[in-house]
This record gives sequence, structure tokens and C-alpha cells, in this order.
Amino acid sequence: MATYVIGDIQGCHAEFAALLGKVAFDPARDRLWLTGDLVNRGPASLAVLRAVKALGDRAVVVLGNHDLHLLACRYVPGTRTRSGDTLDDILIAPDCDELLDWLRCRPLIHHDAALKLTMVHAGIPPQWTLSDALACASEVETRLRGAQFADDLARMYGNLPDVWHNDLRGAQRVRFIINGLTRLRYVTRDGRMDLKAKGPPGSQRGGLQPWFAASGRRSLGAHIVFGHWSTLRLSTDEEAAFNVVPLDTGAVWGGALTALRVEDGARFQVPGLHPVALDAE
Repeated sequence: MATYVIGDIQGCHAEFAALLGKVAFDPARDRLWLTGDLVNRGPASLAVLRAVKALGDRAVVVLGNHDLHLLACRYVPGTRTRSGDTLDDILIAPDCDELLDWLRCRPLIHHDAALKLTMVHAGIPPQWTLSDALACASEVETRLRGAQFADDLARMYGNLPDVWHNDLRGAQRVRFIINGLTRLRYVTRDGRMDLKAKGPPGSQRGGLQPWFAASGRRSLGAHIVFGHWSTLRLSTDEEAAFNVVPLDTGAVWGGALTALRVEDGARFQVPGLHPVALDAE
């Protein structure tokens, strides 16, 4: 039995199928973890959703920002697809609501104590311990699975608040939790999230640092795999120092789709087949 973690698929169904073939994934024996952003930008988001849902409990998926945007496009009145979105095939599919009911019940973070591994789409705000992250994620997961989930989807857009306080309430609390787990890349020296900077480390404006490099980061003891940051590349030594493994290698932008085999750290890749312009998250 093996556990494979795969980075952001973003509608790249052909690459996803090729990567599963390359690792000889056997759903009767193996498990699959997916770092979120199953959909958008790539050409076959509907096929990806159907394929992953069909795997049942053999696949663990965390929600990414594009997955949440898809849910908002379907359930929040007035929310429209944006330039470059490739979500229409899902929104007009006869099984759209069945797929999206499944999607909104996916977690925002996944922790496996036996494997000593945590998966999140984007990151963990530096003020949070792993326990804090799990508790905050659980709050929002419960809301997204409830009858009023569309209200929270409607309020999630925006970049503020940018720093965590335990007394955050209502829409501000929900928005911070979602942003921290699904959009985070950089923080300021005092731990505030900057959600506008997107390039690789070294390209950011002064005073910003990757979330995982923040001084005093309280989740440093947790081994974390994540996606979201297609331009990020770390050396083996950097991954060890920060206790993280970034797995979004930009398949949809013409890079590669990457899988990590957890048990021995081996990595596998297939090239992106349908690159689109790198102009958005």
C-alpha cells in the first residue's frame, strides 16, 4: 500500500490520468491525497471532479481557492465566472449539484497522525499551531456543510482581516480562515498576510517573506504538504529546514503535475499538456 500526494490538478484530467498510470495507482490498495484546486484554468474540470469523486474514500481532497470560487459561482446569486475561468462545463452538467454537494463537504486541512503528515492547499498563518489550524478549519467546514453555506461563500471574497485575533467573529473570522488556508503565500515581518504577492521568493517587495519562513511560526513542528504556489521551488535542504513540501508545479501553466509517495519520499511527474497564460491564482 502507498499514499500519493498530488499537487494542483486545475482541470488537467489527461495529466492526472497519466500520472496515476505512471505510479501504477491501485485504488484497491493505495490512497490518494490531493492538495486542492481540482478545477479551473485547465480544459477538463468536469472530468477531474467526476474521476476524483468516483474514488470514494480512497481519495482525500482539501479545498482550494478555485474550488471555493466554483461553489460560489453556483450558489451565490450574482457571482460570475471570471476571465480565464473554465468552469462552465461543470455548471451546466446534469450532475452539477451532486458533484458540488460532494465538493463542499471536503475539508480545508487534513492531518494523518500515523503518517505524521498534514495537507493544506496554501499554508498555515504563522500565529497558528497545527491544533489551531485544525480547529479553525473545522469551524468553517461545519458551516460549509450546513444549510446556510452560501452566506459564507458570499462573504469570503476580500483580503481583510490580514492578521489573526482570537476574538474575530462572523464574516471576518470565516474570511481570515479561508484566506489563510487557501490563498496564503507571503506574510509581513509582523505576520500579516499579503495576498497580492504571487511570484517566487526573491520577487516579492521588501518586508515580505514566505509564510513557512516566518520567524516564530508556530506550526514549524508539523510536516506540511501544500499546493497553490506554482512558481515556488525549494531545495531539499530548504524543505527540511522549513518542514514543508510544495507540490504545485504548474501543470496548467505548462509545468508538470507532481506526485509525492509519502512512504519513501519518491516523486513522480508528467508534463503539462495544455499550458495557459500564467496570469492569476
